[in-house]
Amino acid sequence: MLRALQKRNSVVQSLIHTGQHYDVNMSEVFFQQLGMPAPDLNLAVGSGTHATQTAEIMLRLEPVMLERRPDVVLVYGDVNSTVATALVCAKLGVPIGHVEAGLRSFDRSMPEEINRLVTDQLAELLFTPSQDGDENLLREGIPAKKIFRVGNVMIDSLARLLPAAQQSFAQTSRENVIPERYVLVTLHRPANVDDSAVFGKILDTLLDVDRDLGVVFPAHPRTRKRIEDFKLDVGKLRIVDPLPYVEFLGLQSRATAVITDSGGIQEETTYLGIPCFTLRENTERPITVSMGTNVLVGRDPEKLHTELSRVLAGEAKKGSVPALWDGHAGERIADVLTGRC
Repeated sequence: MLRALQKRNSVVQSLIHTGQHYDVNMSEVFFQQLGMPAPDLNLAVGSGTHATQTAEIMLRLEPVMLERRPDVVLVYGDVNSTVATALVCAKLGVPIGHVEAGLRSFDRSMPEEINRLVTDQLAELLFTPSQDGDENLLREGIPAKKIFRVGNVMIDSLARLLPAAQQSFAQTSRENVIPERYVLVTLHRPANVDDSAVFGKILDTLLDVDRDLGVVFPAHPRTRKRIEDFKLDVGKLRIVDPLPYVEFLGLQSRATAVITDSGGIQEETTYLGIPCFTLRENTERPITVSMGTNVLVGRDPEKLHTELSRVLAGEAKKGSVPALWDGHAGERIADVLTGRC
């Protein structure tokens, strides 16, 4: 997105980093690897409860908006930074563009779902990744003239960096002793890792998986802490530190299958054609299930075993890449913005 707008001489951009994600491997390295410039401003908000984090972002962002008075502010995704920025801008009369608009899990117990619903009601420009996003917004009363289906901006970065990611795989494999065939695992959602009984059953399932395929598990800091706090058995699972984006993408592109509870990984595996098993009862990215390689398995060990058996038997679900997931979503957003500004 930044790259696409940099090519438009009529646009002057400012990049504001809220600091919601502050771990070096999960923030600064991403800026470097994605080729993004240093932020013009870092609000350095850090961690906190949903209310604390959202409020702190609003408090620190409002004076910035009052000083700079931008023509439009782009917000991305569904994190607390997204909804906090949307609230500040809406109250100041600054137009908002929401990238990844229209995604719905229809599960309001997920904080991200609340963030998505509120942000989309406040936005003036809604950039959707797929047809289901358009349909959700229209059903919620959003005027069609505000909705622009542009494709998936995350796929823009993936397509651009995939060659470098595949080249990085050899070094990652040496450093972390990656087996020839493996399942890549990511887990971080509270519903999966904050209950010792639930998390223990998931790890038991992964230990069973590890008998047939190696398990590589880059563990989010809070996930690793839960393992330690609950004194859970991880056997010989290869639990490694969180990886920068390029290295993780390299691992993902070579995986036999991926087990996750992340939304973005459901999209990446669909693009890569890698079987994905999502440990959730629902997803805000249903197109990855209807068209892609994603299968919702909930927390059902038997279903996960069945699906992995299909992979081992060469019978994995075959998916296709949704329309406009072609690496040019950012350019389409830039076209809309420059036609407006």
